[in-house]
Amino acid sequence: MAHQETKKQILELTKQYYQEKFAGVLFEKGKSRVNYAGRVFDENELINLVDSSLDFWLTEGRYSEEFSEKIADFLGVKNVALVNSGSSANLVAFSALTSEKLGDRRLKPGDEVISVSAGFPATVTPILQNNCVPVFVDVDIPTYNIDAAMMRKAISEKTKCIFLAHTLGNPFDLDAVMALAKEYNLWVIEDNCDAFGSKYDGKYTGTFGHISTISFYPAHHITTGEGGAVVTNDEVLAKLIKSFRDWGRDCYCAGGENNTCGKRFSQKFGNLPVGYDHKYVYSEVGYNLKMTDMQAAIGAAQIEKLPGFGERRKQNFARYNEIFGKYSDYFILPKATPKSDPSWFSYIVTVKQNAPFKRDEITRFLSEKLVETRNLFAGNMVKQPAFIGKNYRIADSLDNSDYIMNNTFFLGTYPGNTSERLDYIEEVVDQFMDKSIK
Repeated sequence: MAHQETKKQILELTKQYYQEKFAGVLFEKGKSRVNYAGRVFDENELINLVDSSLDFWLTEGRYSEEFSEKIADFLGVKNVALVNSGSSANLVAFSALTSEKLGDRRLKPGDEVISVSAGFPATVTPILQNNCVPVFVDVDIPTYNIDAAMMRKAISEKTKCIFLAHTLGNPFDLDAVMALAKEYNLWVIEDNCDAFGSKYDGKYTGTFGHISTISFYPAHHITTGEGGAVVTNDEVLAKLIKSFRDWGRDCYCAGGENNTCGKRFSQKFGNLPVGYDHKYVYSEVGYNLKMTDMQAAIGAAQIEKLPGFGERRKQNFARYNEIFGKYSDYFILPKATPKSDPSWFSYIVTVKQNAPFKRDEITRFLSEKLVETRNLFAGNMVKQPAFIGKNYRIADSLDNSDYIMNNTFFLGTYPGNTSERLDYIEEVVDQFMDKSIK
């Protein structure tokens, strides 16, 4: 057919366009910006994206199915629901646990949820949005993950859930978390957004808790632009997750399907008349947070690169250890959690108290030299404007969170930071240290 031949020509030209537009970009010291993160792709992502656009199937479709299956196969899990962002993934994951269908185990307003104060807000905001109470626990330095001893002290009769992120790709102590959850019958949500591909005790993170989440924002391990996923091995939770993602509807038919259950017009729900169309029955107060098929098309190509991306991140992390290891008298260097094999999101550094310079001095100098850095997200969450006056509890002190807020920063390990870029970063760090420690 004529349109198939035209499509073939378009996709061949797309490959050519990639080579002309994106391939072979050179790095120039002092002129090219060294990003902390970014998208790394080739012609395959562009070809998939254009192919999907030519179908003009604008919601979930064949690429969504392919991408979901590839995530499930990679992690070895049963259920993957694609969403429009990692933050939406966290919102859907937490909201699913509030369903009345979970009976006595459902999360209710006033229930307490253990989290940390040194992290990204999207791990905490779903707790507040569902009228539950975050209980902030301090983190350990140099893993930047939850202090396991303080976590145990944070338990109260109101504690119902643990919701934690694997900080910058470094897994938290899953043995301690899962043991505590089992002891007190707590839900566990793993925010795996910065750690897709990390392992703990030989097993991928995102496969330990009841639910886990992934982000595909351009800064993360793979990207779809905006996008995320919610992962679970629990069939009941899987249906709730999709319900909250899809307007709260009770029907679980895929897009374009009808009457999968065979009872579309013969059931009774709530105060609706018998036989009310199941496609328009809403059993949860939900959202519409689905991913588009064009985003999934990019992800289906990106995930093939995930193992290689992870190895490159580990190599870059080791190179940073060489760069900053020369100045270990002045910096606290990061350490992997025992039993873990992180796919590092970034390289995190904390300036020691005795250093003759401040965090903001070195990050300002790096910025002037076009080397991007970032602070550890919110620093101490409770001091952010959005959280002042909100209903939360502090388990104990947040001393390390305060120290991180003032003294910690990170640089990019992402695969786009090639050896020549890391060599340049070393030159810049050496320049700063030469003038600072004389």
